[in-house]
Amino acid sequence: MSSDRAPTPCSAGDVDLRHALEQAGWRYTRQRAAVFAYLRSTDCHPTAEQVFTAVRRELPNISLATVYKALEALVGARLAHRIAGEVGPARYDGRSDAHYHLRCEQTGEVRDLPLPYDPQLLDKIAPELAGALRRQGFEVTGHRLELVGHFQPARKANHKGPRGTGEAARA
Repeated sequence: MSSDRAPTPCSAGDVDLRHALEQAGWRYTRQRAAVFAYLRSTDCHPTAEQVFTAVRRELPNISLATVYKALEALVGARLAHRIAGEVGPARYDGRSDAHYHLRCEQTGEVRDLPLPYDPQLLDKIAPELAGALRRQGFEVTGHRLELVGHFQPARKANHKGPRGTGEAARA
């Protein structure tokens, strides 16, 4: 199928995306570019369905299957990360740099931790571990850190004070 339209000039970001996808054996498509642009623009770590809902505003004919395929390509090209939890759907992270997360066990929400990545963290926690693993034939190339817990429900104005005095806590 041919088109009479002139090719759209690519931005520097599109060129970088195209190159990274092609280096990993994936084709550049406008759907993949839209999914990538959304992942890079959001601070949350959305599910595929949330990505679909957001990208559909720009590309109304995109399908959920296409979003899943775009996410697979971006993860395969190491432009995004798939964050799977014990329960709930996987979430996706548009940051390709090493960083840490926290996860709410109740909602599945994942957030970036405001903590710089420390490539020497393993040596600080267990100095002998890397050497022991190396002797077993395992070379550590990186690490991930995810804190798990849950967010406290919003405080209500009529809750007990700090020592059960009946006075509302002062913020």
